[in-house]
Amino acid sequence: MTSLQVEFFDSPSASSDLVLLHGWAMHGGIFATLIERLKPHYRVHCVDLPGHGLNRESALPLELSACVDAIADVVPRDATWCGWSLGGLVALHAAQSGVAMQRLVMLCASPCFVKQADWRYGVSPEIFHDFAHGLRTDWHATLDRFIALEAFGSDNAREELRTLRDQVLARGAPNPAVLADGLDVLKQTDLRATLPALQVPTTWIAGRRDRLVDPRAMQEAAALCAQADVTVIEHAGHAPFLTHGDAVVTAMTARTA
Repeated sequence: MTSLQVEFFDSPSASSDLVLLHGWAMHGGIFATLIERLKPHYRVHCVDLPGHGLNRESALPLELSACVDAIADVVPRDATWCGWSLGGLVALHAAQSGVAMQRLVMLCASPCFVKQADWRYGVSPEIFHDFAHGLRTDWHATLDRFIALEAFGSDNAREELRTLRDQVLARGAPNPAVLADGLDVLKQTDLRATLPALQVPTTWIAGRRDRLVDPRAMQEAAALCAQADVTVIEHAGHAPFLTHGDAVVTAMTARTA
């Protein structure tokens, strides 16, 4: 299968489209409660990345350009693109590649996930090394550790952790090889240089207590963009749409009101 399946959530009251992209090891089902909140504002097109969820059998590689081309083929032009975590890299690559979009929303996502000499708020490279090693030895336990890190710090960590654990295998077990590819994308990608040239307005939504994507990294990234606004949600971790859904929707829709 070389094309991607898309979940479409229509809304008679909405006048614009939203493309929603999930994070590493997850799938679009994680956005169920967020989509309900978004329906008054958008027609939602939720896309599982290659090797994940509804697209587990896709032959497409989990590589930014391939993902962007495939997604752009199955969603409307001039939509708002929203990417969470790994999905944010895909959405940002789409924007810098010239895909026609109304706005880019980076949801707990960074143009560069790994710490660099000139990027102090990234994740330590050793953490990615440990996860990659864990995938080769016990991918179930590695996924659980990653999920725990996603929930850690949130004011509602127990609720968030329970939801993430319930959802991660809800559409079938992800392919460990695809998980490794996703880690490579997160580890190797640095799109900071593309930010000043972006022609699309950007919205950056961070969780104050996020232990994977430091809100300060998102603020620094937003400062490189010509058109950017930033919302930092207090008491939220890496998945604020699970615990602070109303605040996420308010930030996403503030510029379309």
